[in-house]
Formats: sequence, C-alpha cells, structure tokens
Amino acid sequence: MFATAARVLATTRRTLLLVAILGSLATSALGQGASEGFVNAKDIQWSAAPPSMPKGARVAVLQGDPSKPGPFVIRLLVPPGYKIPPHWHTQDESLTVISGAFYFGKGDNVDTSKAPTITAGAFHFLSGKDHHYLVAKSESVIQINGNGPFDVTYINTEDDLQAVK
Repeated sequence: MFATAARVLATTRRTLLLVAILGSLATSALGQGASEGFVNAKDIQWSAAPPSMPKGARVAVLQGDPSKPGPFVIRLLVPPGYKIPPHWHTQDESLTVISGAFYFGKGDNVDTSKAPTITAGAFHFLSGKDHHYLVAKSESVIQINGNGPFDVTYINTEDDLQAVK
C-alpha cells in the first residue's frame, strides 16, 4: 500500500514539474512571434528538455501553453541514438517528423527490429494512454501537437528519471 501511494505521489510530482517547466517555456514562445501566428525556423528558441526526459533533448514551445488545458504545439530536437523509453500521455497527440529519422514503436518494451522507421514528413496520431517509444536514428526534430496539460508517464519505473527510489 505504501509503495503504491509513493508511486502515485511521485507521478503527481513529475507531472506537476513537467507542467511547470513547459509552462515557463510557453512564455518565451510569445516573444518568438507565436502570438502573431508565425515563427520562422531561425527564430525558434530551444531550451533544455524537462528533467523528466532523458538528457540531451531540447524543446521549443511554438504555440499555446502545454502546462494548461487547451491546444499547444511543441518541437523536440534530439541527438542521434536518443531514446525515449516506453511511456504514455493522458491526452491524444499528433506527431510530425520535421527532420531526421526515428524508430517508432508501440508497446512496453523497446525493440527496434520490429519498429518502423519514420522519416521527415511522416505523421502519426496517438490516442491518450497508447504505450509507445522513440529511438532517433539521426539528429531529429519532431513536432507534437496536442491538448494540455501535457504529461509523460513511463511504463517501467527504472526509466523514470523523476521517480522516488
């Protein structure tokens, strides 16, 4: 019972931390011209991804505030070999690969031999709570459109960098 309560508390803390970080990034997006409806690629301001994600990724909020209810658009820039372990989100999301290539798989375990490669221009819709993972084959940028608040829940506790251990 205590272990379950600790996991629930840890998940709540992680979600609140992710929401707070993405909310602060949304404020900088307004300075990029997002409030005018456009952001040129050269003007995108990248910041370190939230600590709930593996190190090495960068994120930019292009529209909305992912920490609040309502639509948002963010981009994620990752180095070659970057892995987002199996996870899920509460809300639906739409993914578009802007550049590079990813292995994209569904399920609770990473298996790139069975995961299709998605490349620039690819689009994929994910229903809320669909279990999935990504592994970057090259430096890549993926755009995520969804409705907030945005959250990440890892399937395997050992992949959760914010978990109480």
